Amino acid sequence: MVRNNPFDLLTGSDRLKSPVNLLLMAILVVLSSWLIGKMGITIGMGLLILPFVFAFFYLLFVYPVVGLYATVMLGFFSLGLGRYIDFQVGLLMDGILFLTFLAMIFNKFYDKIDWTLAAKDVTLLAFIWFGYCFLEVINPEARSFAAWLNGMRGIGMYMFLLIVLTLLLLNTNRKIEYFLLLWGGLSLLASLKGIAQNLFGVDSYEQAWLNAGAAQTHVLFGKLRIFSFLSDAGQFGANQAYSGVVALILALEEKVWWKKSFFLTVAFLGFYGMLLSGTRGAISIPLAGMGTYFVLKKNKAVMLAGFISLVMVFIFFKYTTIGQGNQQIRRMRTAFDPKDASFQVRLENQRILKSYLASRPIGGGLGHAGVKAKKFLPNAFLSNIATDSWYVMIWAELGVIGLLLHLFILFYIVIKSSYRIMNRIRDPILKVRMSALLAGMVGVMVASYGNAVLGTVPTAVTIYISMALLLNTKKLDTQEEDKDLKILNEQKMLSA
Repeated sequence: MVRNNPFDLLTGSDRLKSPVNLLLMAILVVLSSWLIGKMGITIGMGLLILPFVFAFFYLLFVYPVVGLYATVMLGFFSLGLGRYIDFQVGLLMDGILFLTFLAMIFNKFYDKIDWTLAAKDVTLLAFIWFGYCFLEVINPEARSFAAWLNGMRGIGMYMFLLIVLTLLLLNTNRKIEYFLLLWGGLSLLASLKGIAQNLFGVDSYEQAWLNAGAAQTHVLFGKLRIFSFLSDAGQFGANQAYSGVVALILALEEKVWWKKSFFLTVAFLGFYGMLLSGTRGAISIPLAGMGTYFVLKKNKAVMLAGFISLVMVFIFFKYTTIGQGNQQIRRMRTAFDPKDASFQVRLENQRILKSYLASRPIGGGLGHAGVKAKKFLPNAFLSNIATDSWYVMIWAELGVIGLLLHLFILFYIVIKSSYRIMNRIRDPILKVRMSALLAGMVGVMVASYGNAVLGTVPTAVTIYISMALLLNTKKLDTQEEDKDLKILNEQKMLSA
């Protein structure tokens, strides 16, 4: 009998008997000790992490979908890492996406990659959007190549690459389940970190970040707006509300007890995180998201009960003073006040931009508007006007043409996927998952009017992946049909 696994032939202890292996280990220990002594504990931490890096690369090239899961994880941690390490953490996302494509090519080295899997209308729309963003480099109003490059990567390139990778790699119901569980786990960690900040305060690195200017928007009336390990409180609140909506819908329909318990916990802590963040616009995500879910259900009783619940929530915030002593509820309530001073400032900024953009149909330059542009153009006109809203930012940077194109893509995906969910999908599990993703996406779209939510990680990563999945339901549902046909054929063979 021939055994092909080399580990069956030689154990780890047997390998240590080899003088060559012992010599190599001794050299490695001496070299590591010398490096730590010479360069400090930092190099020691690097050497400690090195085996995990090698393990990741091995898994990536054997299972390229690991790269997509890693991108989701990086979306949650990358911007927050900037508070702890002096490194361009944004480039990690580019690197992971590039390596995932490379791993996919090597994984199919002796086979052809089936690129037809990505031949979808959503890919074409993403490519057109990426092309428009790319051509903004020749916008006559643009003043900074670095600002354009930064904006193009986040707004155009990531969307296109993630949609293509999702269609090629996240193409089975099992992989989608892993994605949803990973997303839920990361959201749970973000909520727990936020709760810890609320109970015990921030650490020294987070305090330094607040002292450098973030306190202006994150400490209001002596109360900290919780931001967890995400980029800021606005993104934390919106992302937790978004994750909460998706998790709640999955929990409502889940039959396996541990999965139901897991997603209910994610949803509850997600909504609690939303309140801790003090992000007023985030309240629109559960309202719009759950409203969308009730429509997709096509069940009159569920729709009626659901909309009554949403109306009660609206009345609670709009027309009552219940819980006014709680700072989080009090701040959320201002989102329903059209006379709110912050809202009036936003309207005034939009009036200024309307005058400026009247003669600029392709905008003032990608990456050139809002606070983020001050890094590249501190004294420019657009960088000194707060855009706040995601759509206002798109309008300011890409003009009315870019805004209309962007809205067309979003509503095309929403309308087409809604039709498929309500009328075409046969697999009940797939229907629930797609309903959850669409409901969350609609909630984020609504919230993006008040905050730049949609294009900021980690929300952007999960939104772009959702776009691809929502318009790939025909293939995913066919898998279920093929499975049913296989079972039917097996039953016929047994009865013959």
